[in-house]
Amino acid sequence: MRVSPAVPLCRCVSLADAAATRALGAELAGLLAPGPAIVLLRGDLGAGKTCLVQGLAAALGIDEPITSPTFALAQHYGPLVHLDLYRLEQPAAADELFAQEEETAREVGAVLAVEWPQRLSFIPAEAWQVELELPEGGDPEAGRLARVWAPR
Repeated sequence: MRVSPAVPLCRCVSLADAAATRALGAELAGLLAPGPAIVLLRGDLGAGKTCLVQGLAAALGIDEPITSPTFALAQHYGPLVHLDLYRLEQPAAADELFAQEEETAREVGAVLAVEWPQRLSFIPAEAWQVELELPEGGDPEAGRLARVWAPR
C-alpha cells in the first residue's frame, strides 16, 4: 500500500466522544488504498477500538451492527474482517489466526482490522496503526486521544 505524500506518518487527534471516534474510523477508511489493507488497533479495554471499527465499517458501506469479536475472535462483513486477539495469550496462536484471516482478507480485497495486535510476535510493515488512549481515570465519556501511523 502506498501512502500519498499528503498523509503524515503520524497524526494525533483528540476525540471528544464516540461519534468523533467513529468519524476518525470513517476518515481512515478514506485513506486506505482500494483493495486489502491492515489496520492495527491498540488501546485498553473500553478505549474505543470497536467504536473506531464501526466508523470504518460505515465508510465501507457496511450497514449491519459491528460488535466486538472478543469471543468469536473474527467476524466477516464482506469488505471488512474484524479480528480480536485479546483472548490469545500465546503469540504462536495469535500469529496463526492472523495469517488465516489475512489470507481471507486478501482473497476478497477486504480491510483487516485487528484489535490487540500486541499479542502478535511481529508487526506487519504494511499496516496502519491506531492507538487509542483514555484520559486519566479511564472515563470514555471524557474523550480520548488517538494516534494514527501510516505504513512505512
